Amino acid sequence: MKKIGLISDTHGYLDDAVFKYFDQSDEIWHVGDFGPNVAEPLAAFKPLRGVYGNIDGADIRAEFPEHNRFRCEEVDVWMTHIGGYPDRYAPNVKKEIYTKPPQLFISGHSHILKVMFDKKIQCLHINPGAAGKHGWHQKRTLIRFCISEEKIHTLEAIELGDR
Repeated sequence: MKKIGLISDTHGYLDDAVFKYFDQSDEIWHVGDFGPNVAEPLAAFKPLRGVYGNIDGADIRAEFPEHNRFRCEEVDVWMTHIGGYPDRYAPNVKKEIYTKPPQLFISGHSHILKVMFDKKIQCLHINPGAAGKHGWHQKRTLIRFCISEEKIHTLEAIELGDR
């Protein structure tokens, strides 16, 4: 079993509470728009996977890909910053997601926490919302969940406070 801490859209702001909420996590996954001074402390704390977002500079883009597709336990995971939602996937993922769907699709960018199942492709979609202070969201959020073999479970949405 892997315990995952999922975060996105920090935009250079990393709340100390993230370390408390992700203390029991095995890995942290960041879904882009890190901003400055976020990747390093997260990577020093726990193993870090991520993708770059549209505001990220050359340093983050050199370290993280635009799309990160990998297996966690026995689950096919695809992370990308701008991915859209079921029935409204972004043009850069639309063809592949319908021809070779993952079991878990994770995106950020919208600053809207959303968890939904796409019945058409049998895929769970997660957007952890935004953990940073920049943007139009009202609450700063992140998500914790577990993956055991082929099951995604024990999902928790966490509010960090007001933007």
